[in-house]
Amino acid sequence: RQETGQTSWRIGLNPLPLSGDQLAFFQGLGTQLLRFYRALNHLYMESVRGTQPAWVASWLDQGKPDALVTYSRMKRYRDEVPGVIRPDIIPTQDGMVITELDSVPGGIGLTACMSQLYVQHFAPASPEDTVQPSQVIGGPDGMIEGFAAMLRRHLAHPGVVAIVVSEEAKDYRPEMMWMAKALTARGFETHCIEPRELRFTEEGLRLNAAGDRPIALIYRFYELFDLPNIPKAELVQYAAKKGAVSVTPPYKPALEEKSAFALLHHPALAPFWRTALGEELYVHLTTVMPRTWVLDPAPVPPSAVIPGLSVGGRAVMQWGDLAAATQKQRHFVIKPSGFSELAWGSRGVSVGHDLPQHEWAAAIETALAAFPHTPYVLQEFHKGRQYHVDYYDPHTGEILTMAGRARLSPYYFVTGETAELAGILATICPADKKVIHGMRDAIMVPCAVAQEGIGQ
Repeated sequence: RQETGQTSWRIGLNPLPLSGDQLAFFQGLGTQLLRFYRALNHLYMESVRGTQPAWVASWLDQGKPDALVTYSRMKRYRDEVPGVIRPDIIPTQDGMVITELDSVPGGIGLTACMSQLYVQHFAPASPEDTVQPSQVIGGPDGMIEGFAAMLRRHLAHPGVVAIVVSEEAKDYRPEMMWMAKALTARGFETHCIEPRELRFTEEGLRLNAAGDRPIALIYRFYELFDLPNIPKAELVQYAAKKGAVSVTPPYKPALEEKSAFALLHHPALAPFWRTALGEELYVHLTTVMPRTWVLDPAPVPPSAVIPGLSVGGRAVMQWGDLAAATQKQRHFVIKPSGFSELAWGSRGVSVGHDLPQHEWAAAIETALAAFPHTPYVLQEFHKGRQYHVDYYDPHTGEILTMAGRARLSPYYFVTGETAELAGILATICPADKKVIHGMRDAIMVPCAVAQEGIGQ
């Protein structure tokens, strides 16, 4: 906590153990998700050109400013995809479930720092412990090396790297400052800055804090919905447009939408996905990514139903049918699709079976009304399996055990045709919490490989 900011959480005694099969799942997932991002990018551009249904681009562009949409479609950025891929994954009794993808994720510096700390300072009580600190996935430097490799791939000019953190994301600034120092210590000069520290010249962007150094690459740690509040944001876009500086993740809001899951599951698009991904990967992703629907208020014709959505064994024809569902029938989550201050940090999330009927109906009504500016999605809820994790209580000095459910956040760094796994952060929340995120009562630890035959 002292290394990466003021955020508070419970300190787990050991890394969270993963089996060999689970590790194999995570090791293969990065490149699979990279293929998904590229297929999604291709689908979007084909929709823009008219060779795929127009409603695909309409959904992905809904609520975005026209100028940003036009900018994102520039030929210069046509094939670009995010350089960091972080899925949020819930381990269930039936396997892993990917609830969403994040291409501007927090936790990069935190996971890097914790990986080092658990390798260096947390010793197991005995050789029979489930995991040894030395088995932390990615090792002590995997996150640092992976992030550096991704950044180097985007360097096209001489100069320094600037990790630009907005005011909206200021809670993450300490961990990104830690990461910048770690990269610089390895000879890869990097600075974590606020947008106002940028200086624009006709030759490009410069960094006053580093002795007026030229900036070769900006790592964008701000959401695109926040652009109007970011000083010099237009100058960054102008410099990138002129090729004077590289920026990652790219300014492509269509790739930052949770509605991408709805597109994957839409039956009308199945031929595209099967061709773009291949049958095996298509089946795999539709299994691990839960069914999702865009809460579009457009009327459904009497002869049609909402594809794949049923309540109590009956097909849903109108969203009002869902509003009337019983508590046992609404194992669904409603959340903003993206491009909103409510779309990150578990804000704006409504869990159907956790709400009284009138609040559930109101959540659907609110989501439908918000569609013109902030589309929402409906997603199947999957209950996580339970873990029992030991943690240290600083108030009593005791070692306690918490029963909880976990969210696993693997970090993949794109360096070409592959996305390499560099580390996995586990967030374990008390078992009575429906939404898992980095709360005060959560235990946050890196993941490690369990010793064969122990704890599996």
